Amino acid sequence: MARIAGVNIPTNKRVVIALQYIHGIGEKFAQDICTKVGIPADRRVNEMSDAEVIQVRETIDRDYVVEGDLRRGVAMNIKRLMDLGNYRGLRHRRGLPVRGQRTHTNARTRKGPAKAIAGKKK
Repeated sequence: MARIAGVNIPTNKRVVIALQYIHGIGEKFAQDICTKVGIPADRRVNEMSDAEVIQVRETIDRDYVVEGDLRRGVAMNIKRLMDLGNYRGLRHRRGLPVRGQRTHTNARTRKGPAKAIAGKKK
């Protein structure tokens, strides 16, 4: 198993797919990394040489914000909104949808499981 950016990427998958297991790298960034390093599209992780793995690791460290740094940055941004007390921060604080979605029905992902209300039978 190759370990890149603190993540064990699967060995039997293509490199473009395996790089997407790293938080912060999607399809486009994975393709960009492969073209920068010069890895063909059909190459698998277990076929990569040690030099290629090191090049991929250095490219990600140099050019991209991934994993812990990215998670920390997102958490800091949310905390900043909450400290400012603006509308988006209040929605984060209350655990409600932030981007204008309706809450009368749906929004169960943000609100959690439905709570029964006594005497609501109609």
